[in-house]
Amino acid sequence: MGAARTGIRKTGGRRAVPWVVLGLWLAALVLAGPFAGKFSGIQQNRSVDYLPDSADSTQVARVQDRLPGGQATDLVLVYHRDGGLTAADREKAGAQVAEIGSKYELTGTPKAVPSRDGTTLMYPVSSTRPGQDDKKRDAFVDGVRALANGGAGLSVEVGGPGGLNTDMSKVFGSIDGTLLYATLGVVTALLVLIYRSPFLWLVPLAVAGVAAGMAMAAAYGLHEAFGVTVTGQSGGVMTVLVLGAGTDYALLLISRYREELRRHERPYDAMRAALRGCGPAVLASSGTVAAGLLCLLAADLNSSRGMGPVGTVGVLAALAAMITLLPALLVLLGRRVFWPLIPAFGSEPKARRSLFAAMGSSATRRPVVVLALGAVLLGALALGALNLPGTLKQEDSFTRRPESISAARTLARAYPGHSSRSITVIAPAPKADAVLAKARTTYGVAQATTGRTGSGWTEVSVFARAAPESKEETRTIEALRAGLDGTYGTYVGGPSAQQLDLADSQARDREVVVPLVLAAVFVILAGLLRSLIAPLMLLVAVVAVWGAALGIGGLVFGPVLGFQGTDSGLGLLSFVFLVALGVDYGIFLMHRMREESVAGAEPEAAALTALRTTGGVIASAGVVLAATFAVLGTLPLVPLVELGFVIAVGVLLDTFLVRTYLVTTASMLLGRRVWWPGRLSREPEPVRTERQPEPVCCTFPGDNPRTPGRKAGRPV
Repeated sequence: MGAARTGIRKTGGRRAVPWVVLGLWLAALVLAGPFAGKFSGIQQNRSVDYLPDSADSTQVARVQDRLPGGQATDLVLVYHRDGGLTAADREKAGAQVAEIGSKYELTGTPKAVPSRDGTTLMYPVSSTRPGQDDKKRDAFVDGVRALANGGAGLSVEVGGPGGLNTDMSKVFGSIDGTLLYATLGVVTALLVLIYRSPFLWLVPLAVAGVAAGMAMAAAYGLHEAFGVTVTGQSGGVMTVLVLGAGTDYALLLISRYREELRRHERPYDAMRAALRGCGPAVLASSGTVAAGLLCLLAADLNSSRGMGPVGTVGVLAALAAMITLLPALLVLLGRRVFWPLIPAFGSEPKARRSLFAAMGSSATRRPVVVLALGAVLLGALALGALNLPGTLKQEDSFTRRPESISAARTLARAYPGHSSRSITVIAPAPKADAVLAKARTTYGVAQATTGRTGSGWTEVSVFARAAPESKEETRTIEALRAGLDGTYGTYVGGPSAQQLDLADSQARDREVVVPLVLAAVFVILAGLLRSLIAPLMLLVAVVAVWGAALGIGGLVFGPVLGFQGTDSGLGLLSFVFLVALGVDYGIFLMHRMREESVAGAEPEAAALTALRTTGGVIASAGVVLAATFAVLGTLPLVPLVELGFVIAVGVLLDTFLVRTYLVTTASMLLGRRVWWPGRLSREPEPVRTERQPEPVCCTFPGDNPRTPGRKAGRPV
């Protein structure tokens, strides 16, 4: 009776565990919900927010914030008529600018600057009233745009730095919702196709949504507690990581759980067995991604350094939800969640021809040829990186051109000898006159004027002769810094200088972060696989995939998509994500290969068994992850489109070419050496048996093996 009661208590305890886990997650979600709702409000999307503290342009922005009136919102009103402005056009423009001046507090009276060809009239407008409040700035810009209107052939555009910041703010503000819903839609469609069940897909999708909410709350906490920079880019990538990586973990767990339901009568016991079986691989893969992302903390760029912890909390939130909340829900729902393909206890799965077994068998026929052809193909694709367009300009960063960019292009055509974007020099107030005189004589400078003064500093606005972000303007910025910084103690900034500092910081970060990522991933793989050769092989494979994915980008970005440049941060971010995420699939494959080797399988058999058993799940996970990153292509920002394209292509290459053929064939060719220097790299010692004396036997009828119909003698 006591044993029976103990069994009842154990069964009751097991039934209570999923309910307890579900209750804890509901409580956590209620507590985290308000903080998750504040996530979009902490995103910083000005160019200067991406820069390191040491950059000249960062110092300029900070000093400007302390000048009288705080940060100025600078706009440029552009009136244009193709055939030339009429007197009525000029009168209308003057009346509208006067109305804007009467409604808003401007820093001065705007003065018209006509173009030489008479087609364009430019009015610089500035106000310090919005200050550093983005909502007030956007309201000011929208108000000016509402008052400035053309008609009957007269176009009116509102641009300048303030207009650009407002347009970027609106784009980034729409990212969170658009990206979340688009990613959920893609994941839903893929899960329905994979599971072929009207109910099962809802479970991992709901859990992924919970993980996304928890990740947003955690990222908000990091920002508030440690000042971590959160941008629209890092927020969008975090959403994709949570849904993509979380769905991958769910695919692995559910696949193993389905197998265990055929071996265990109770779903609780089946889930325990599933977690024991695939849990280590899931933990290792998520740990690798987290370690790779945390290497971004060594970056100098604020945006890259902030993406490290933001992306990490996304991966960890997905991991926590998929190994606790998902198992609890699946156990509570029981076998019926798999309807109509319910795995019955004691049944055998339907025998199907494995595509990956067939692919692996084809690779074994000529492994050297397969490996060589694969390496040549990846190398040839990598050459496409030479065709990548040059550095992306800020005005080319949008797939759908906003009003501020249209205004900038109109100004570039109408004022070819005068930049419409100022270079800002912040000079010590006592030296302002000397700095102004020096700036006017600097190479490439068309005009220089003094502006606000306060806190011991004076603002000097310098206009170059060359177009914004051109090579000639870059030379002018470098000349100003070389001629002013050392002698006068100035800082040279402004929008174009910010882009220059951005590219310089990203070049430095590549040199620092890339070796750190490789070292961190290698150490984790070596500890998991207990080998030095296998981790090295996997790292070489993912680096080759990264190069090939960039090469495909070079063949597509300019010739096909018409992009005018490549984001300077594409190389570093795509490397971090492709190495960390690509190694995930290598972990699943090599870990299973090692298990087969430990069980005594020969190298070729171990490789084929690992490919056959993990290939389907890895393929499904790779397609889901690639699709979630491809969703970034729906956004109106070229840097995010480029990043999503390269990662999606890289994941597909890794899933269907590198893992299936190259890693498998390389493992076959290396044989046991792939596990060097571990014990699996050594040939098993032959079993030695001592010769035993002949047993004393009694022979019965039919015992003589040499006589037909007789059996061997048996020892007494």
